[in-house]
Amino acid sequence: MAGGRHGRLFLVPAPLDFGCEPQSPLQDVLPDATIRAAARLQHWVCENAKTTRAYLKRVDVVTPLAHPLQQMQLQELPREVHKKGDHLGEFDARGLLAPALDGHDVGLVSEAGMPAIADPGASVVRAAHQLGLEVVPLVGPISLMLVLAASGLNGQNFAFVGYLPQDPAARAARVRELERLALSTGQTQLFIETPYRNAAMLQTLLQALAPSTRVAIGSGLTLPQARVQCHAVRDWRESGVFADKHTPAVFAIGR
Repeated sequence: MAGGRHGRLFLVPAPLDFGCEPQSPLQDVLPDATIRAAARLQHWVCENAKTTRAYLKRVDVVTPLAHPLQQMQLQELPREVHKKGDHLGEFDARGLLAPALDGHDVGLVSEAGMPAIADPGASVVRAAHQLGLEVVPLVGPISLMLVLAASGLNGQNFAFVGYLPQDPAARAARVRELERLALSTGQTQLFIETPYRNAAMLQTLLQALAPSTRVAIGSGLTLPQARVQCHAVRDWRESGVFADKHTPAVFAIGR
């Protein structure tokens, strides 16, 4: 909405079912207030314009959009931001927020979950603070928090460490490093992996970790096939582990 004041930056969560079939009804995973706020916005900063349009079509089914989809102003974060991450302060996103300086509210959205948490978007939030804009986080699912809460591991002291190395030897070394930290401090270590490398990650965990170390794995969150399991490594070895090659997973190590 244009006017004499600056617009606000809304952090709009997206469902966790990106790339999954079937998808959950939007109203089952997002509060009505979040859906209504998304439906009002015309200006967006996003990872991918195509998937954002698909998301807005789902919003429109529940709450009619205030502006036709053809009139939506979608600005994509640069591809290098996706590859390197924008949490290090190297990308100046203030130019993406020009509509807010003209009085329009702007939505920030990623492909799944909360933008700027395990996803790009931190640079946009940082820019909003630099420009004196109000930042409004909306309520929605965050995979890291759902798995942590359902794991039984330490939720009072935890760290998210992103992706682990792809090289098998480097990945195993990093896993052992995270295990030492988790066991010595009690700090739960959370990390993620792309679905097609889930099996390799699971194999590394079972080979590199001590038998008594606890490992939690969550996948398909908010979907009918959602699973969160947490066992000692020795029990994972005996019972077998799930390695869904099609669903993003969250892993956690703790004691």
